Amino acid sequence: MKRYRISDLGPMDAEHVAEAVVPGRYIHHGGLSFHPVGWRTHSEGDHMHDSHEVFVILQGRGELELDGQRQQVAAGDVLVIEPGEEHYLIGDPAHPIINLWFHCADERHPDQQA
Repeated sequence: MKRYRISDLGPMDAEHVAEAVVPGRYIHHGGLSFHPVGWRTHSEGDHMHDSHEVFVILQGRGELELDGQRQQVAAGDVLVIEPGEEHYLIGDPAHPIINLWFHCADERHPDQQA
């Protein structure tokens, strides 16, 4: 995992905001997540990917559990999860997390294909 701040991200003329920190020409898929108070994401089992995943913490604070180790995260953090890293977000009960998440690829999302 690599940690950045929003202000660390690539040039303003990039195709997408994380172009300088993850492979892939386009944001291929993603979403906006509102986490319930104190909730741990993906509690159904092991959670990892074959590609990079980017989290942008927009509001709140809590912890990122990464391969069994926990570290603090807060609004403004940009977290790049490497392929194969098991990961979960855990919201602080007093400061629930809202985050963007996305994966990049060399192809556009199917809805953006010509």
